[in-house]
Amino acid sequence: MTATTPTPSTARVRATALLPRLTLVLAALLAVFFTAATPASAHAALTASDPKDGAVVATAPAQVTLSFSEGVAMNGDSIRVLDPQGRRVDTGELRDLCSGNTIRYGTALRPGQPDGTYTVAWQAISADSHPIAGAFTFSIGAPSTTSVSLPSRAAGDGPVAIAYGVARYAAYAGFAVLVGAAAFILLCWRRGAAERPMQKLVVRAWVTLTVATLAMLMLRNPYTGSGNFADAFDLAGLKAVLETKSGASLVSRLLLLGAAALFITVLFGAYARRHQRGGAAEAGGESADSTGRSSEGEDAKAESDLVFGLGIGGTVVAAGIAATWALSEHASTGIQPALAMPVDILHLLAVATWLGGLTALLVALHKVPGIEREAVRRFSAVAFTSVLVLTATGAYQSWRQVGSWSALTGTDYGRLLLAKIGLVLVLVAVAYVSRKWTSRLVATARAGKAADEAAGNGDTKDEEARDEETGDEEAKAVAVKAVAAEPSDVSRETSAGAAPADPRRAAQLARQSAARRGAREKRARDADPDRAGLRRSVLAEAGVAVVLLAVTTILTSTEPGRAAELETSRGTDAGAVPDRAVKITLPFDTGGQNGKGSVRLQLDPGRVGANTLHVWAESPDGKPLDLPEVKVSFTLPAKDIGPLPVAPERAAPGHWSASGVQLPLPGDWQIDVTVRTSDIDQTTVQKNVKIG
Repeated sequence: MTATTPTPSTARVRATALLPRLTLVLAALLAVFFTAATPASAHAALTASDPKDGAVVATAPAQVTLSFSEGVAMNGDSIRVLDPQGRRVDTGELRDLCSGNTIRYGTALRPGQPDGTYTVAWQAISADSHPIAGAFTFSIGAPSTTSVSLPSRAAGDGPVAIAYGVARYAAYAGFAVLVGAAAFILLCWRRGAAERPMQKLVVRAWVTLTVATLAMLMLRNPYTGSGNFADAFDLAGLKAVLETKSGASLVSRLLLLGAAALFITVLFGAYARRHQRGGAAEAGGESADSTGRSSEGEDAKAESDLVFGLGIGGTVVAAGIAATWALSEHASTGIQPALAMPVDILHLLAVATWLGGLTALLVALHKVPGIEREAVRRFSAVAFTSVLVLTATGAYQSWRQVGSWSALTGTDYGRLLLAKIGLVLVLVAVAYVSRKWTSRLVATARAGKAADEAAGNGDTKDEEARDEETGDEEAKAVAVKAVAAEPSDVSRETSAGAAPADPRRAAQLARQSAARRGAREKRARDADPDRAGLRRSVLAEAGVAVVLLAVTTILTSTEPGRAAELETSRGTDAGAVPDRAVKITLPFDTGGQNGKGSVRLQLDPGRVGANTLHVWAESPDGKPLDLPEVKVSFTLPAKDIGPLPVAPERAAPGHWSASGVQLPLPGDWQIDVTVRTSDIDQTTVQKNVKIG
């Protein structure tokens, strides 16, 4: 048997077979990152509750309140209080108790609750779009057994969360390739608009981003709620999602993708046809008369206007799509949101221009014959500018989200950020190698051009004529060999050296000839060491970029370091109720109109020395009651001390506070609260508490 050399078609099959393997490798990398990631923790976190987790109170509280580090979205079912038998004992009415920088919500309890252990289950949506949930217990009188069973799966966790995370990654990747590839065509390689591989790349990126956005919109309700895929088709849940900030951002993104489709139509329609006509004119030879020069000038002006319009329109659409992330995620919460959101938009555009352009360059180097070296040089400059913008905006975002050096190593967000910075440094190092290969390509091209000019136009024309004649002879020989290889009934229709009479047969021969020429051109390109080196370095850049994008996706779902440290520090400050704090609830009735209600008093930390006093007044239905006057006094009868008067100041409707309340000795103190509901209606209620 004689050895056979691989034909161009065989080589193409082998090259195509590498694509699924590369896809599997990238998918494995993504799987490692997604499965290794912990469940997403959101920007907001529970910082305090009243009653506290595990607290034992003497009497049933009038309400249960929760405090958060950042703004959250809640509804009537967000806070549920369950008795030891698992029955719901709250009224189902959400109370907004927010004041200034304090984020607090509560729900009232039905009166007459017996002793035992009660469970508080809560769920909310953080201002940066991530779901949060939790549960804790407190006891009235004494702890007891409880039959309450809570879901074992946390909010934002489970199969729905994995699907939502994959859709988020696909959306980021689609956006990067869509914006970056379009920018690569307009800024670096305008002829690329007429190339089929580039058109497929941009269109597929648009489809990926659109499908991913639709998937996120449909999965939003189960992702933030039940965690069941079936709820994706719940129309009521979808309507509720559309009324949220995240839902509005996803719908806005879909509308902007409609405008992006129009941009793509013009880019690969009218604009691409101009370059096809220009290429045909160059192939056929243009006349040099004054009419031809005038027409060429008009075409150049029309193309310049079209490029300007595409550039402005594309920038506006790309910035709008980037804003749908900035307006609904980390940039929209925390400190300096008015500055953080524009910076985040610039950051996303820089990332897309760099990584998406890199993808376009990789496709062009592998799929498009004869990409101009000047286009590679232009992209090198564009990528360098993108890295500068990326560095500046990333430094600001890191400071804003991390806040301290300790958070950089002591929080999940900080450690992920360090990993991202390391990957960016690796990417920049590989890009530096690509830049060196680009410089060598440009230098080789300039040297070749100078040599061609020195050889003279006459020699060049002779060479082109010989090449053309050789190419015709090769094509004819290919056609003859192909005809000879066909069955006898077909070969009889064609004679050697003549084109076949059958148009389909002629088209088939033309395709075979084109395939052979393409194979020869590819072998010539592969033989160029500079181009091969650039291809390898760009492929390495793309591999690092895939992992970098996965880390970035996980990072956007992780609680920022500044918020995590704030949550830890608030666990010991006045925002959390200390174990020794004194809390009492006293009903009152002044006898006049609207004279019934209750006052809740909290003395913090409830010990000898300076204390902070809070008083809340509520109507019988649990709503804040703004009284004309509230006075408090402290008496220690055993030591004949007091009464010590305290006049708390009004902090909010139905809320009074005073600081520096001094209790000089331990013992059983009598607390008297005087409540006035009108000019003549007043009463005093009292309670004895032990101060140790």
